[in-house]
Amino acid sequence: MDMFFQQLLNGLTIGGVYSLVALGLTLVYGILHVPNFAHGALYMAGAFVAFYFMESLGLNYWLAMLGSALVVAVLSMLAERLVFHKLRNAPPLHDMIAAIGILLFLEAGAQAIWGADFHRMQSPYGGLVEIFGLTTVAQRLLIIAGAVVLVAVLHLFLTRTTTGLTIIAMAQNRDGAALVGIDATRVTLLVFAISGALAAVAAVLYSPINLVYPAMGHLVITKAFVIIILGGMGSFPGAIVGGLIIGLAEAFGGFYFSTDYKDLIAFVLLVVILSVRPQGLFSKGAH
Repeated sequence: MDMFFQQLLNGLTIGGVYSLVALGLTLVYGILHVPNFAHGALYMAGAFVAFYFMESLGLNYWLAMLGSALVVAVLSMLAERLVFHKLRNAPPLHDMIAAIGILLFLEAGAQAIWGADFHRMQSPYGGLVEIFGLTTVAQRLLIIAGAVVLVAVLHLFLTRTTTGLTIIAMAQNRDGAALVGIDATRVTLLVFAISGALAAVAAVLYSPINLVYPAMGHLVITKAFVIIILGGMGSFPGAIVGGLIIGLAEAFGGFYFSTDYKDLIAFVLLVVILSVRPQGLFSKGAH
């Protein structure tokens, strides 16, 4: 039973990271209606910016996280204004190609600045703690708590504030929202900022128990795409539940079967679930 709960904790940890990344991806998809392949590069940029703030400027972990969220939010908004906004009337394929270009540009920039080596991010929560008889790294508990808090805050923002409701309106019908006076440009910039900040925070939370390197966003963004397809394209509950399902499946699958096939589990689940429910787990609100 101890090993079961240990894997449950591990699954909730990685599931929380996946959910945060998938939520940011879902927000952008709701506005653009195209997959933002550059989102994984923003995740990577968040980790490197925080690493720079801590190692070079001597900032503490929380200030580095805040600074990283702000920097990546600005990067995300710049990508929208300089690239995606110019292509708003172009075919969706152009947006996808542009997103891949942003991805390659950011990765090349990170490699030019910090090199291709792996880096270890320090955290004040790297010690072991005991909870309910289980011994784990405190950073894992911080990831779970951080994911829960961020999801709750985002939910309240989207459902209880006027600005949040305008984002939902834009995601449902961009043209209709513009007709009733909603500033599409302002809302789109806000969505990209939130999306980038979520990716950065997820990276800073997870990096102390992982590594920081230029290609670190590849697997995470691939899993995030699996999650939003599995949960239902454009569905916010689907992004959360899908992230937890994939995280738990990887933790238990890697333990009871083999870690060699851990990364394949997400894709096997995607095929199985879509075979039974092609629209995803949460079809409401999907595009």
